[in-house]
Amino acid sequence: MTAALVPESRENTAPVQSTYTPCGVSRDGIGGWRIMFKELAESRRLIWLLILRDISVRYRQSILGYVWAVVPQIVMVGVFAFLHASRVLPIGGTRIAYVAYALWGISVWQLFAGCLLSCANSLVSSGSLVSKVNFPREALVIAALGQPTFDFLVRLAPIVVVFIWYGVVPWWESVFIPLVLLPVMLLALGLGFVLSIANLVIRDTGNALGTALTIGMFLTPVLYPPPVRWPFFLVNHLNPLSPLLAASHDLIAQGFLTKPEMFAAVCLLALVLALGGWRAFRVTISRVAGYA
Repeated sequence: MTAALVPESRENTAPVQSTYTPCGVSRDGIGGWRIMFKELAESRRLIWLLILRDISVRYRQSILGYVWAVVPQIVMVGVFAFLHASRVLPIGGTRIAYVAYALWGISVWQLFAGCLLSCANSLVSSGSLVSKVNFPREALVIAALGQPTFDFLVRLAPIVVVFIWYGVVPWWESVFIPLVLLPVMLLALGLGFVLSIANLVIRDTGNALGTALTIGMFLTPVLYPPPVRWPFFLVNHLNPLSPLLAASHDLIAQGFLTKPEMFAAVCLLALVLALGGWRAFRVTISRVAGYA
């Protein structure tokens, strides 16, 4: 009876099971990833409600409503189409009508830029939730993808009209374009995870990001075909968004990818960046939540 009360030696004692918490993800290895995906699955309803909230806030008190989602792209393309037609701005030949080419390109760019800006500002715009409510904070960043995606769907209406007007008939392989746009959103999400933390600590990050995106649009073949001269060719080659934009144009104009290896490489980069940014976000958010 007495022997039963004697504790086992230290060598024979089984390892103590750890209790994982969001703050300890950095020390949990594979277990940390399991927790992250589990909490993400449990937060799916919260993410959906946040998406509906963002869309409602954007359009609820707007007189022109959805018009604001399409006016900027139409104005931008109209200016460049005029400069192209008047030969003020020489632009190389495109495989489809220039207006259709530019309108699609600027729509994809606005999807990327909108997702990135929304993700970067997600924590700042929800400061009270970040500092006072206990929930997976990445739900705010992921939900920020919803409203720019909805805006992109609204912009498809004038794109269809322009395609019909100029007689552009996309190949049937265009149905795979959503698979091309998914890496675009993953790139924005991965960068957004990191920039949301930076913007929470240093509020100048949002202003700097807006300037960087304005410059970045002209370094990406959004309104013109990919450049062939040095050093612009190198800039386009290193820009991860360029192969994704080119892939979408390929599916519309000819039904196959001209550079599938570059597309595959950028897809892998987008996935790694999204997962790495998410992990970095989970490791950091507990330390900076007080800045909200």
